[in-house]
Order: sequence, then C-alpha cells, then structure tokens
Amino acid sequence: MQTNRSTFGPLALYFAVAFGWAWAFWVPEALRQMGVIEIPEPLVGLHAEGQPAAWGPLIAAVIVALVYGRSQGLREPLSSLIRVRFSPWYYLVAIVLLPAIVGLAQLAAVIAGENVPPSPAFAEPISIPVSFVFIFFLSGPLQEEAGWRGTSTRLFQQRIGALWASLVTGLAWGLWHLPLFFMEREDIYYNRPFLGLLISTVLLSVLFTWVYNNTRQSLFAAMLIHTSWNWANYLFTGLLTDTGGLTFMILLAGIVVLVVIRYGPRTLTAPGMR
Repeated sequence: MQTNRSTFGPLALYFAVAFGWAWAFWVPEALRQMGVIEIPEPLVGLHAEGQPAAWGPLIAAVIVALVYGRSQGLREPLSSLIRVRFSPWYYLVAIVLLPAIVGLAQLAAVIAGENVPPSPAFAEPISIPVSFVFIFFLSGPLQEEAGWRGTSTRLFQQRIGALWASLVTGLAWGLWHLPLFFMEREDIYYNRPFLGLLISTVLLSVLFTWVYNNTRQSLFAAMLIHTSWNWANYLFTGLLTDTGGLTFMILLAGIVVLVVIRYGPRTLTAPGMR
C-alpha cells in the first residue's frame, strides 16, 4: 500500500489545507466553549454551518488542482462537477438509498418502543424539498466532495485501489469533524460518540466512491448522494436512538459488503466502467 511520488505531493497539500483551514476556525471555538481560551466577540460563531470553516476541502481541492493540474488546472474538476449524464440507476441510488436505510432504522426504533424525537421536516412539509436544495449548496456536499472524492479518493485509488482509498478517505473525513464534538451548539455532534461518526464516514465513503466511480467520476453524483445522506438525517431522527443507530450501522455495513463483493474492491465499478 504505497503511494507514488506523483500522488504524495498533491495528497499532502490537500490534507494540510483541508484540515488547516477548517481547524483554524473550529479548534479555537472548541477551546473557547471548553473554557480554555477567550475569543473576541466578533469572531465567535465563525465555525457555524455555511461559514468559512466548512469550505476547507473545496479550497484545498482548488489549490491542488491549480498547483498540480499543470495546463488543465480547474478544467477537469469543473467538468466533473457538471457531469450529469449517467445511468438513471445511479440517480436512484444517490437520491433514495440512504434515506431508505435511515427510514428503516427509524422504523426499527419505533417497533422497539424507543422514544424517537419528532422530525422538524415533517412538522413543516414545505421544508422537505427546499432543504434538499439548501443542503446541496450550503450544508456539506458542495463544500466537501471536490476534496474527499474528487481529490483524496481519486488520487489514493490510483495506487491502492478504490476500497482502500475509500477507507483511508473515510477515516480522514471523520477525523476532520473532530473539533465539532466539543462545541455545544453543534448538537448533532456534541456529547455523541465520535467512534460512531468515524465508522459511518468509513462505510459511507465506500458507497460514495461506488457512485462516484460508476458515474465516470462525477462530482455532481457524489454531491447528490452526500446531499441525500444529510437530508435523510433531517427527515428522520431515529439515528438519535440506540436501536436506530445500531440498525443503521448493520444495514449500511451489509450494503457495503454486497457492493464490494459485486463490484470488486479494486475499482468498485461495473465491468463496463473499467
């Protein structure tokens, strides 16, 4: 499992910028909330969703493309971003698969008699389609996928294959969120088990790579499945329960195993895409 010199430089630069940019905002805020340091009032809250920190992976991807892209520069990333012509099957997978899994996990929690928190989405149904568009552009996918799939996974899989590239990227993706677990205002992370997020990002990374690779490395497709993941967590609150969380992990792991067996660990692609 060795990366060659041609990928080491871009990967090192990507991770340095992606983590450095985000953590420069998040770590001081986490330390402030823990009472370790004080931050001037105008700077408080810069970690909030949609603020500068979340754009670290995209900024890092752009810098890597400009520094190492030679004459192409941003041409390939931009082309990948608007690559919207691919099999309807992967549109279906990208939009439906993860909400279906999360919905089933919530159903399991309800059957088990757990106290599932009410969903803000179904309390205000008009927000359901609007939230999908909002999430796509401002709540993760646009800020992150050019980095995690379009740079990290793409470069790693040239040397270590798609599965290992997905696992390594998933670990980094999870670790990138670490400071959020120390911020009270980040209620989906604060006081929750970090290991749960890490396992989720590793497994999700395999599915995201599967969709990304089978759509001719379409960043649009990667953003679509990332959006559906965040959207599913807005629609359903069952993952906040023990039964829901456990059921989700089992279902997700099972699907990942089936994908790896069916498509092969080296490329995670159908024969016609290799």
